[in-house]
Amino acid sequence: MNYFCISFTHKNTDIALREKLSMSDELRKREFLKTINSHESILESLVISTCNRVEIFCFVKNLEQANNHIIACLALFSELCKDLLSQKADVFENSGAIHHLFSVASSLDSLVVGETQISGQLKDAFSFALKNEFCALNLSRAVHYAFKCATEVRKQTQISKNPISVASVAVAKAKELFDLSQKKAVIIGAGEMSELACKHLIAAGAKVIILNRDLKKAENLSEKLGVFSEFDSLENLQKYLNSYELFFSATNANSAIITNSLLQVVNFKRYFFDIAVPRDIDLDENDKIKVFSVDDLEEVVRKNLALREHEAGIAYSIVGQMTSEFFKYLNDLALMPIIKAIRLQAKECADKQLELALKKGYLKKSDEDEARKLIHQVFKAFLHKPTIHLKHLQGKIQSDTIINAMRYVFDLKNDLQGLDQYKCEFNMENNDEIY
Repeated sequence: MNYFCISFTHKNTDIALREKLSMSDELRKREFLKTINSHESILESLVISTCNRVEIFCFVKNLEQANNHIIACLALFSELCKDLLSQKADVFENSGAIHHLFSVASSLDSLVVGETQISGQLKDAFSFALKNEFCALNLSRAVHYAFKCATEVRKQTQISKNPISVASVAVAKAKELFDLSQKKAVIIGAGEMSELACKHLIAAGAKVIILNRDLKKAENLSEKLGVFSEFDSLENLQKYLNSYELFFSATNANSAIITNSLLQVVNFKRYFFDIAVPRDIDLDENDKIKVFSVDDLEEVVRKNLALREHEAGIAYSIVGQMTSEFFKYLNDLALMPIIKAIRLQAKECADKQLELALKKGYLKKSDEDEARKLIHQVFKAFLHKPTIHLKHLQGKIQSDTIINAMRYVFDLKNDLQGLDQYKCEFNMENNDEIY
C-alpha cells in the first residue's frame, strides 16, 4: 500500500489552469472524489482546493494505476488535455507524499511562506473527505501527523510570526499604490479571505464596504469589524464599481462576476485585486483599469521569502524529522500486532499441549500449575530474540517484506485489528491543534 499525491500549485501552473481544476464547489468536489475512489487501486482520497493549489492526496494499492486514473478524472472534470495535466503535475509517492503533506500543513509550500490559513484549509478538506467516507484509517493517520508537524514548526520557529496571507499581500501591494488612510475599499464577498482583507485594510487606516449575496452574512461581518465598515447587497455591485477606486474580490463564484459590461467610463483609475480562484474578475486592462490576480503578487511574496528563508530551513528539518518519525510510527503499528499474535499462538499451543498431556496422564493434575508456568517461561524465552529483532526493524526499508513474510509463516490475518488501531488522535473540535 502507498501514499500518493498529485499536486498543482502556484509553482507549476498558472492561475488560468488552476481555476479550471478548482474544487471549491462542494458538489463538484464530492463527485470528483466519488469518481476517483471508484477505481480499485484507490482506497482513500481527499482534495485540497485553494487559491494557490489543487492537490489530491490518496492511499493506493498501485501507484501507476492510481496516477493514470486521477489524471483521467481531472481531465474529465476540467475539460483539459490529459497530456497537459501529466506534464504540469508534481507527483509524490510514499515518503515524498508525506513530506509534501507535512510541508503544506506547515505552510512551507504556500505562495506566502508562513501564512496561517492553510492549516484550516487542510482541516476542512480532511473533514469533508472523512464525513463523506472518501478517506478513513490511513489518511487520518497522515493528516493527524501533518497537524503535529505544523504545531512543532510553529513552536520551534518564528516562521508564522506576524502571520501573512494572500489577502495581506494584496493589501501590502495596495499600500504601495495609495495612502490607505484616505481610502474606502469595496470588498466583494464575506468569507474568510474577505474578512482577512478587511482586517488588514482597517489596520492600514482604510474603511471598507462589504458587498455580499447573503446580506445577513455581510451585516454580521460588518458588525464584527466595527465602525470602520459598511455593508450592502451584491445586487448593487454596478453602482459601487463606478463610484470607487479600490476593490478586493474573494467569492466562491464559479465564474467571473465583475466583467466589462458592468463598468462605465469614469475620470479616475480603478484598481482591482482578485484573490479568488476561480477568478472573480474578467476585465480588459487600460490606463484607467488595473487588475491584480493572485499570481501578480509574487514580488511581495519574494520579499516575504527572503525574510523567512532562515526560519524555513529550520522548519524543513523539522518536516524531515517528522516524516521519518511518521514511518517509524507506521512500522510500530504493523509490528506490535504481529508480536502479540505470535505470542498468543505460542500460548494457545502450550495450553493445548498441556491439556492433552493431562488428559493422557503424562502429567499429574497436581503438577498442572507448575507445568503451565514452565511452558510459558520456555516460549517467552524462545520468542525473546525474534521479538527484539522485529522491534529493531522500525523505520527500516526491508520491514514491509519481513512483516509480510511473518504473516505468511505464522498464518496471521493481513488486516490489523480494525479501526481503533489507526484512530486519528487529532481533535476536530480543538482549533488550538492547528492554529
